[in-house]
Amino acid sequence: MKDKTIDYVLRTTWLAVQKMYNEEASNYGITMATGFTLLSVDPQNGTSSTSLGPKMGMEATSLSRILKTLESMNLIERLPNPNDGRGVIIHLTKQGIKNRDEVKKNVLKFNSIIKDEVSQEKLKNFFEVSDSIINLISNKKIF
Repeated sequence: MKDKTIDYVLRTTWLAVQKMYNEEASNYGITMATGFTLLSVDPQNGTSSTSLGPKMGMEATSLSRILKTLESMNLIERLPNPNDGRGVIIHLTKQGIKNRDEVKKNVLKFNSIIKDEVSQEKLKNFFEVSDSIINLISNKKIF
């Protein structure tokens, strides 16, 4: 068997996770990206639109499309920022909160099953390796 490269394993694993979440999200009429956005919005106070993109690691144009979709589905509403007249706060609607709760249950179920199947030591190593990769990339040690 040929050795697999690290990026190959990362990519194929992430694609499998993404496919799994998209299949489950389709049962609720959303996508993994819209579910991730619902999870990223503070359910009580909302989240400023300018902090949402960096929090999710997304570009503004991609986030803008997702927010338009969520707004058209009546899952979020955009309200003026009371502290900054130029800003907007993204708030979840009642339906948005219900969908967020379903998404959260599915994420917690995924994590619980993985934790039941993979030893704590292996998970610790996984997180350490992931942190190392992120740090190497962030510090421009690869390219």
